[in-house]
Amino acid sequence: MTKQELRIIYMGTPDFAVESLRALVEGGYNVVGVITMPDKPIGRHGSVLQPSPVKQYAIEHGLKVMQPEKLKDPVFIEELRSLKADLQIVVAFRMLPEIVWSMPPLGTFNAHASLLPKYRGAAPINWAIINGETETGITTFFLKHEIDTGDIIQQVRIPIADTDNVEVVHDRLMHLSGQLVTQTIDNILAGTVTSIPQDQFKDVPLTPAPKIFRDTCRIDWNQSTKKVYDFIRGLSPYPAAWTTLDSKSVKIYMAEKDVTTHVSETSCKPGTIVSDGKQMLRVATADGWLNIKTLQLEGKKRMPVSDLLRGLKIQENAFFL
Repeated sequence: MTKQELRIIYMGTPDFAVESLRALVEGGYNVVGVITMPDKPIGRHGSVLQPSPVKQYAIEHGLKVMQPEKLKDPVFIEELRSLKADLQIVVAFRMLPEIVWSMPPLGTFNAHASLLPKYRGAAPINWAIINGETETGITTFFLKHEIDTGDIIQQVRIPIADTDNVEVVHDRLMHLSGQLVTQTIDNILAGTVTSIPQDQFKDVPLTPAPKIFRDTCRIDWNQSTKKVYDFIRGLSPYPAAWTTLDSKSVKIYMAEKDVTTHVSETSCKPGTIVSDGKQMLRVATADGWLNIKTLQLEGKKRMPVSDLLRGLKIQENAFFL
């Protein structure tokens, strides 16, 4: 079977999933259908429906689009079955019921943004950076009942620099995902795939990557400088780490480590703010300081610290909480 004959169903929703779909379309693969989330209501009254990035790309390229509310809906199942897919591919979608993932004869594989079995879950890129990892990657694996636990097909690794934030790593993995998806298809067609059960990776710690909520993003200034620094870049630019100043929320997007002066030398409580009122705003941590570079006060726009300090006087003994 050639890639032009192979009937592929593609499933994905956000920007991250567009790149793999683009790789399939531009690579001449036979995508017979695209499944994505229903359009999302936006605006003050939710009267405007916003299609997903994957839907927008699919429509622009004349691909058949399906947007089921429920993946076990009998009408959807019959429509899916009628497409007679040989293979299904999932990138940043949702958990599939067995009736869906077991349908095609060549199976269903997922491209996941971590080096499985590490960082199973909804937010693998965020948690890898928050935890100070120095590498991550993309894994393709065949789906099975439990989420992100299927047999591994291929992996590609990339380094994480100490200055990388989520946006940087996300974009690199997004492009890498497109390459690995097409390589995986080619290897399946060539019959060269030997998938490996994840329980064989006994030396890999099973660090989870659960969904991130607002409460997850609150900064704990009682942690070390490195931990707070990694936490900020692991949530930047979205959803953004936050703290409070005078009971108002402050999002912090960029910071730099400053360990030249230790808190113990100045007896400053973690969260203490020091500023020259012009260019510099630094915050005490458990073992040092962080220089805040970019932030956003509640009700204001994101801005560099220097712009903030032009219009805001930091009071003596101010604290981030």
